Amino acid sequence: MNAKAAVPQTTLPLIEFNGVQKSYDGKTLVIKDLNLGISRGEFLTLLGASGSGKTTTLMMLAGFETPTRGEILMGGTPIQKKPAHQRGMGMVFQNYALFPHMSVEENLAYPLKMRGLNRTDLQAKVKRAIDMVQLHGMQQRRITELSGGQQQRVALARAMVFEPEIILMDEPLGALDKNLREHMQYEIKQLHKSLGVTIVYVTHDQSEALTMSDRVAVFHQGDIAQIGSTTALYEHPENAYVANFIGENNVLIGAARHRDEQTCEVILENGLQVTGSARALKGLRPERVELVIRPENIRLGPMASMPWQATVADTVYLGDHLRVHLRLSNQQALIVKVPNNALFKQLRPGQMTGFDWSTDDAHLFELS
Repeated sequence: MNAKAAVPQTTLPLIEFNGVQKSYDGKTLVIKDLNLGISRGEFLTLLGASGSGKTTTLMMLAGFETPTRGEILMGGTPIQKKPAHQRGMGMVFQNYALFPHMSVEENLAYPLKMRGLNRTDLQAKVKRAIDMVQLHGMQQRRITELSGGQQQRVALARAMVFEPEIILMDEPLGALDKNLREHMQYEIKQLHKSLGVTIVYVTHDQSEALTMSDRVAVFHQGDIAQIGSTTALYEHPENAYVANFIGENNVLIGAARHRDEQTCEVILENGLQVTGSARALKGLRPERVELVIRPENIRLGPMASMPWQATVADTVYLGDHLRVHLRLSNQQALIVKVPNNALFKQLRPGQMTGFDWSTDDAHLFELS
């Protein structure tokens, strides 16, 4: 897939992967044929399940892995043979990789000493980094005296302290609890906005990717399944993998009938005739399709005003919304997310209800 075509480039991308492949054993390609452009100043997330190739891609960019084939460019210059320490990239590791025997200040000063900065400039940059991540008063503390969130701030500050053009982050929030993780997501995004630095971020967490990114590249089996804005990935998936990987979905199987460029009629396995969006269908007359619809895009209402009916199996109270479990006539389950209001609170197991959806929200994909 040529991912560079996904976003129009008016200037040369900061980073380019051109036909990059990676194999560890000379037989199996863990990265198949990667073409990817990363714009200067963007926040790009590499999202995927374990073994999808996202971390290998980041490690090749960082210089910790060497491509088997292809080239990686930075500012138009090949860097795939350049050692990691000469690439000028900041790195935040999953385990932070801080020096436990050093203080916060010494950890931040280390990359500057390696670059030969004089004492005055070094102290100024360390102070600026501490200010950015709000670690005032902790300069002399050892790493072992800090909480997980504080250690993460030190790791971020160390990656930024020498003012690199690009910062690479490998699952940096994986060890934090939910509340702290969400807080750090916000802080990292704010730092990106204020500094204008390019960030390439690896995660398997969909909500993390949707919350923080300008663009997301969804990796699957060593290739990019889709790349685009968070809105495009969530609302307009190009294939079944992306539709099912990002967010929650209902999947219904059926037979395709009449179709035009935009829509396709489908007969579901229970005989229900529905309509979905045909934009992702490649074949003119696919025989079997799966219809993917998100729970929040299904509407419930009186049977007299809705085209389809189902039985309420259960309702689950989740504070601001309810999850309504429906059963179709063939016992196919359907999950619906509705507001927590008086109308929907009246739903009871065994009750019949009407439902429908907008055609554009029901994505159709061919079954292999």
